[in-house]
Amino acid sequence: MLKEQVKKAIDEIRPQIQSHGGDVEFVDIQEGIVKVNLKGACAGCPMSQMTVKEGIQSYLKDKIPEVKSVEAVQ
Repeated sequence: MLKEQVKKAIDEIRPQIQSHGGDVEFVDIQEGIVKVNLKGACAGCPMSQMTVKEGIQSYLKDKIPEVKSVEAVQ
């Protein structure tokens, strides 16, 4: 159930990330830590860490209290 909530929330913010030439893909969630894979222009972008923490993490934590943090993985 939690995985489905996280996937749905990521799908809600995906268009905003895609509008900048990037994309985000859900990988897993373990103990409240969401792992995502950044693709496209986001992969290797100097601002990608800010996208993860200030954008994706902020949004997910607001929508889903069980989310503790978000990490980008390869």
